[in-house]
Amino acid sequence: MELQGRVAVITGGTRGIGRAIAEAYLADGASVVINGRSADKGAEAIREMNGGDRVFFVQGDVKSRVGCQAIIDAAIAKYGKIDIMVNNAGGSTDNAQVVDLTDEALDNALKWNLWSTFWCTQMALRDMLPRGWGRIINISSLEGKHGKPGVSIYVTAKHAINGLTKSCAQEIGTTGVTINCICPGAIETDTMRDEGPGAAVAMGMTYQDLLDWFASEAAIKRLNSCEEVAAVASLLASEAGAGITGSMISVDGGTAAY
Repeated sequence: MELQGRVAVITGGTRGIGRAIAEAYLADGASVVINGRSADKGAEAIREMNGGDRVFFVQGDVKSRVGCQAIIDAAIAKYGKIDIMVNNAGGSTDNAQVVDLTDEALDNALKWNLWSTFWCTQMALRDMLPRGWGRIINISSLEGKHGKPGVSIYVTAKHAINGLTKSCAQEIGTTGVTINCICPGAIETDTMRDEGPGAAVAMGMTYQDLLDWFASEAAIKRLNSCEEVAAVASLLASEAGAGITGSMISVDGGTAAY
């Protein structure tokens, strides 16, 4: 129960990596606020997690500052503070070659991935810094460390999240608040199943070819699991993670070169 008494907010927390992190934090003793766009999926997640009064769902879209503020305000109204902010919402969408990308697609991807992370980080810091303790965990990606054809706007956003994390860590290093990125490799979440086929087409392959390619690139020759990402998120949220900040931690089965 390392996180007993802590309050965590997880955007995109009703399924996939976000859901696994929420369940890990509940097991560690924290109270958890999960966010998502679907009220039905939120209600289902709350029922399945069976966390009683320690789990709370806030419906909302992180693609606007107003949406992010509503999530933060609801968490503080419910539990009185935010100790851990997990910026998990995001994904790869509107995939195309650079020459074919539209401004609308670029704007959508950056709001979903980058701007939501910036807004929630900024808002959470305003609650954490006066109290001298906090953990911000940004779910980046393997694509935040290298390029990949056909998904350039996603790659751009994740590189930017990594840069934001490094710079913010330098600003808040002595405050008791840490900020880090987890960079997962390919994981076949619900989101992957929804969006992977489009990404595969943009890259000139089938969805199964894409999964096989991801596995072949990893040293362990398989995809990672959401639970393996959640284990790292638990470490970073704990007192044991106090000395880790400004880091890009890969959970990719040995795929990234650095």
